[in-house]
Amino acid sequence: MSNETSTKQWFVVHTYSGFENKVAAAIEQRAKIFGLQDQITRVVVPVEEVVEVRKGQKRISSQKFYPGYVLVEMELTDETWHLVRSTPKVTGFVGSGARPVPLPPEEVEEILRQMEEGAEKPKPKAVFSRGDKVRVIEGPFVNFTGTIEDMNPERGRLKVMVGLLGRLTPVELEYYQVERL
Repeated sequence: MSNETSTKQWFVVHTYSGFENKVAAAIEQRAKIFGLQDQITRVVVPVEEVVEVRKGQKRISSQKFYPGYVLVEMELTDETWHLVRSTPKVTGFVGSGARPVPLPPEEVEEILRQMEEGAEKPKPKAVFSRGDKVRVIEGPFVNFTGTIEDMNPERGRLKVMVGLLGRLTPVELEYYQVERL
C-alpha cells in the first residue's frame, strides 16, 4: 500500500486503569523504535482541567474523562495493530470482532475540543444538584451553610441560600468555594 492512499483513523485502546499515560508514552516510544511513527501519528489520553479547593488553596488538576482508554491516530495495518496490542498494560482495541472499529471523526473532534475548552476554562471538580446542603469554604461567607437554589455549570457558579441574620439570603458563589455536607 502506498503512502498516497494511506488513511489514518482514530482508534480507542483499552488499558489498565491508572496506566493511561504510561501506555500512551510506551506506544509512542515503540512506534519510534520500530520505525512506525509515520503510521502511528498521535496518541492522546483524554483529560480535562478541573478546579478544586484543597486546604484553602484553589488547585487545578487534570482529570481523565475516559479512565482506562487511550486514543490512537494510526493507519491500521497488521504491524501497527500488533505494536499497539502487544504494548504492556493494553487490554485491547475497542470494537467488535477481530478488527478494531475506528471512532467517527466528529466524535474525535468533540473529544479534542472538550480537552481544549477544559484547558482554557477549567471545570469545577465537584458536581452539585439543586437542594444539596453545602458549607462555604472560601470567601466572605466562609463556614456558613446553606442549600443550593440554582446552578450555572457553564460559568461555574451557584446560588446558595444562606442563613444570614435570621433570614435566608441568596449568595452567588463559585463551585470551588463550597463543599457538599
